[in-house]
Amino acid sequence: MRNFLFSFQALFLVGLLFSFSDPDSNVIATGKQPQLSIDINGVVRTVFGRNDSIFCSTSKDDGTSFSKPVLVGMVSQMHLGMTRGPQLASSKNYSIITAMDKPGNIHYFQLDHSKGIWSKKGLVNDIPSPAPEGLMSIAADKQNNFYAVWLDLRNDRKNKIGFSSLSAKEGKWEDNSIIYTSPDGTVCECCKPNIAVAGSQVVIMFRNWFDKSRDLYFIQSADRGKTFGLAQKLGNGTWKLKGCPMDGGAITLGKNSAIHTVWQREGKIFYAQPLKNEIQVGNGRACYITGNNHPVMTWQEGKKLNVQELGSASPVTIGEGSFLVAIRTTDNKIVYVWEKEDTIVFKKSQGSVL
Repeated sequence: MRNFLFSFQALFLVGLLFSFSDPDSNVIATGKQPQLSIDINGVVRTVFGRNDSIFCSTSKDDGTSFSKPVLVGMVSQMHLGMTRGPQLASSKNYSIITAMDKPGNIHYFQLDHSKGIWSKKGLVNDIPSPAPEGLMSIAADKQNNFYAVWLDLRNDRKNKIGFSSLSAKEGKWEDNSIIYTSPDGTVCECCKPNIAVAGSQVVIMFRNWFDKSRDLYFIQSADRGKTFGLAQKLGNGTWKLKGCPMDGGAITLGKNSAIHTVWQREGKIFYAQPLKNEIQVGNGRACYITGNNHPVMTWQEGKKLNVQELGSASPVTIGEGSFLVAIRTTDNKIVYVWEKEDTIVFKKSQGSVL
């Protein structure tokens, strides 16, 4: 019986690896830095950049296929590369894309789902050029409220955590606010901050620069970003580092609004929850986490792209490339999108998880 179970498990693992071993993934288009979203109707969208142009491709069949990309708009001198690129979030009736130019302005575009047309709306920033680093994230709740976080240099030319929110129906971003300033003067200057939203809960994760360490911290709000609590460090280890790792990790909110994070330290990938020790899940960089009830982590190890569901024993390699992102669809499967040789490719899991 034991030999039978061992053989079955081995065959199952081989089957998973075989299902993802085909190097010929589905090509969406040439481009860089893909991001994914899913709205309450299950429509999946991916945004990516190409030079100064922003494109969006849509899937209405749970990520089995994607439409020909449409041109959303153009941003002169757009940031693109190393997690700098267009960001995307979707809600009940609207989707929002943000894109940053190298002088430091945050442009945004809005899609009315009923009309199917993207339009350029203006800027997120309320003063000129506060964010030349080009690093930001956006998220949305289910009621057409959107939230943005970025690295902001206003007032003293030192990086702080900037924040704003938008009601898509009203069409105006709130006055920008600085929700965190490092006691040592600046947060990590080239790591992307991340944001997750569930109902009135807004949680932001960022790499700090405090006491000569580049560790991940989080800060949260229970009132849709009107006020934030104190920043708290994630994990029990620390990374004394003079340079910048250029790797900000990712965050998601799970069942009962539990906070799940994944990030890199010294070339190791860690999963962590607040006030708990981090757990190493692999080696590499450019990690990501997605999903509410069953979070799935992804990361890059050399050219290999690894995927692991939270709680499973080991990762699965799904292909080669970089900057892998993922999202769980309404049929409880996972759609993966990544860069491969200057193209945007995608792949959908065959099983319920992998």
